[in-house]
Amino acid sequence: MSTVAIAGAGPVGLTAALMLARRGIDVTVLEQGPGLAAESRASTFHPPTLDMLRELDVADALLRKGLVASTFQYRERGGDAIATLDLGVLAGDTAFPYRVQCEQSKLTPILLDALPDGVQVRFSHAVQGVSADARGVRVATSRGPVDCDYLLGADGAHSAVRQGISADFEGSTYPERFLVASVEEDLTAALPGIAPINYVFDPHEWLVLLRTPDHWRVLLPTPDGTSDAHELHRLPGRLTGVADLGRPWRIAHASLYRVHERVTSRFRVGRVLLMGDAAHVNNPLGGLGMNSGIHDAVRMASALADVLGGAPDTVLDRAARQRRTVAVEHVQRTSRANWSRLHRHDAEYRRQLRELAADPVAARAHLRRACLMDSLEATA
Repeated sequence: MSTVAIAGAGPVGLTAALMLARRGIDVTVLEQGPGLAAESRASTFHPPTLDMLRELDVADALLRKGLVASTFQYRERGGDAIATLDLGVLAGDTAFPYRVQCEQSKLTPILLDALPDGVQVRFSHAVQGVSADARGVRVATSRGPVDCDYLLGADGAHSAVRQGISADFEGSTYPERFLVASVEEDLTAALPGIAPINYVFDPHEWLVLLRTPDHWRVLLPTPDGTSDAHELHRLPGRLTGVADLGRPWRIAHASLYRVHERVTSRFRVGRVLLMGDAAHVNNPLGGLGMNSGIHDAVRMASALADVLGGAPDTVLDRAARQRRTVAVEHVQRTSRANWSRLHRHDAEYRRQLRELAADPVAARAHLRRACLMDSLEATA
């Protein structure tokens, strides 16, 4: 029987493991941490991703843990909504005409529990090197070598697999850092009328407000050249500028990070495949990173299973090329456009948004692009 090793037990790696195991492939997952990551990280699941998770019989469990968000808004800083977009216009395209707000750390245990008994998940197995040839792959780990026929790198932006095969990761870094604060506040009371997801325009300090099952999150752009300690110190004042509660906001946790836009030149190098953040990264606006990574896992794992079942090797090559095209022409292009839009503050653009929200045909076309539905059909 052919064997596949997967580096990374995040949403991407475990989705790929479940896909392959359902196709009868012998799978071993190698995770550098002692257990599943508990950080909140990504928190938005788009309609086509939910369709894929339904095919894997895990969507219902995710829905029980998440919040359904059927609308999102573009808003003025300190003012009213500019436009509200309703994902219900996608009802004819998907079984899930909405987003589900749920931290990725709630999905990974669901995927882990869904794995068949034969799948090995080895924690505390950090990848330290990769050697591959036409016969197979040897993965050096902190617990000894692992041999396999194929290796899937789903081990994040600092991928040891990508580094182990000396793959490039070209791109750029955004001029501002992103500060994300999870707060223990009911923002629907502080900002009446807000949707579960809100993109807030301001020429000086745009922001994003989104709800998760446990918290509201506030994403704020933060200038480069200052210390993290300084920015975290002034966070309470910035939050008061979002909404004055008459007291300091209750902050559960906050983090500050740089945002990159990068992609490797090939998602397949012989018997090694790269997917998710190991292959491409983008800014978080629009929630495309985890979703496109899950799409990578489904499409590339399915192609690998086909090849292992006797399909020509070109099937896997084509899947890898298509997923790179999606990363560049859909994911990165859309996420950068989302960032650019938040810097606009002209009346004409606001008029266009209001017209978009009022036109179901135009709104459907826009939302299909925004949730990566069109990207899947374009590469089918």
